[in-house]
Amino acid sequence: MIVKITGKLVALYADRAILEAAPFQYETLIPELTRRQLQTELDKTVSLYTIEYIDGNPTQGRLTPRLLGFLTEAEREFFEIFCSVDGVGVKKALRAMVRPVREIAEMIESQNVDKLTTLPGIGGATAERVVAKLRRKVPKFALMVPRPSDALADVEQTPDVISEAFMALVSLGHSEAEAHKMIDSLVSKSKKKFKDSSDLLVAIYDNQ
Repeated sequence: MIVKITGKLVALYADRAILEAAPFQYETLIPELTRRQLQTELDKTVSLYTIEYIDGNPTQGRLTPRLLGFLTEAEREFFEIFCSVDGVGVKKALRAMVRPVREIAEMIESQNVDKLTTLPGIGGATAERVVAKLRRKVPKFALMVPRPSDALADVEQTPDVISEAFMALVSLGHSEAEAHKMIDSLVSKSKKKFKDSSDLLVAIYDNQ
């Protein structure tokens, strides 16, 4: 079983990263949180803590082995318990992890269902199940110390700014891929620090 890969980050997409560990290149599916942290690391050596899983429906005969990648063992561990909740699963958990693990854990520990529903793909009923199953399992994640890589982009004043702007763009009707592209385009051009997501959204639309 592959549990960690260290190699050169040769490509980064909205939902996956390609690492070269000669003579192989590995495709790993990643959450938005990890993608943001990697966006300044192209052509550099990085490490991803991985999970192997089989994607597909066995009754239809289409099964594909895949790797999931995270920057820390704690993020990998949190993902495993998060996707164990009924109605969540691997794909929805990947999509929902747009904020630092510490913040999601704080939402669960404080039973803040309303805030959990702001995560992509997490509706009210799912949020309640997440709280019911995980509330006593996440305190150690809520105590995690924020890492500098939670705010790699120079435009990010706080860890929430880009996450909130991303979710706002999706709620305004943009696809997740469009939201990624709009934010990344501004990040690559601007060195300004924005005080909140509203300020960032104005700059994004002014940049169109």
